[in-house]
Amino acid sequence: MSLYPEIEPYDHGMLDVGDGNRVYWETCGNPRGKPALVLHGGPGSGSTSYFRRLFDPAVYRIVLLDQRGCGRSTPHASAYGTDMSVNTTARLLGDLESLRRRLGIGRWLVWGVSWGSVLGLRYAQTHPGVVSELVLTGVATGSDAEVELLTRGLGKVFPEAFERFRAGLPEGAARDGNLAAAYNRLLESPDPGVRDRAARAWTDWETATIPAPPRSVERFEDPVFRMGFARTVTHYWGNGHFLDGEGAVLRDAHLLEGVPGTLVQGSLDFGNLLGTVWRLHQAWPGSELVVVDEAGHDAGAPGVTEALVAATDGYARR
Repeated sequence: MSLYPEIEPYDHGMLDVGDGNRVYWETCGNPRGKPALVLHGGPGSGSTSYFRRLFDPAVYRIVLLDQRGCGRSTPHASAYGTDMSVNTTARLLGDLESLRRRLGIGRWLVWGVSWGSVLGLRYAQTHPGVVSELVLTGVATGSDAEVELLTRGLGKVFPEAFERFRAGLPEGAARDGNLAAAYNRLLESPDPGVRDRAARAWTDWETATIPAPPRSVERFEDPVFRMGFARTVTHYWGNGHFLDGEGAVLRDAHLLEGVPGTLVQGSLDFGNLLGTVWRLHQAWPGSELVVVDEAGHDAGAPGVTEALVAATDGYARR
């Protein structure tokens, strides 16, 4: 099953969610169709038109948004004066509810990638009856162990890149503790040169850990995107993803009972080294796990795309 044709939004807007933030949203497809919410990754990546093509536009009312501080939402995290203290998981969940009410939607399928899967899972756990189904890929749960793996742990796999990454921090305790928190401190520096170097070092590390060539990410060459992304990711990763307790998503997996879900995971996704997606699948009654060989942490990889479209097509009939 291939991607659906490219489509444009039939409606869009800026939702005032408080705290001085306005969140960009758009709707595509069938205005009377089955509602589906798309949650992008990062945190801080923003939505792309690719996500629209994972849903049958004749069947689905597809809702996309740029989460606080990224994409077309304002203020952008790349601006030094943006208050990051009001960018937390609880507030993002509140934004989703504000948007659902604004659009007059009762229940919706929730699709999420990477960080979007963390947000989607927590949304379903904390707002019973609102999520009809979940389709998740590049699955994560926001645990400290995952952050440790994706920073210090992968240093054993990519030692040369890790040495450069670690060297971007001041000598001493900063290099031995939570690396995301240490980089976030640099990204909050009043010195723009310090911030710029930290953002580049962070995205260079993320690029270096892509499991297969070509190891390049075009959007990281945009200084506005690079700064906003690095600042937001480290803000969340350095603060336990603002979840109520370590391992909260896996701890509360039983709350997903009654919510059908499909987990599409690349076999080369480094998150698999912790067994997170398998543990989630075992703890979530009614979930389906689809493993795609030779795919990494990429929602657009061959095989992953087809599995995601198959999942949304399947839930379209519910």
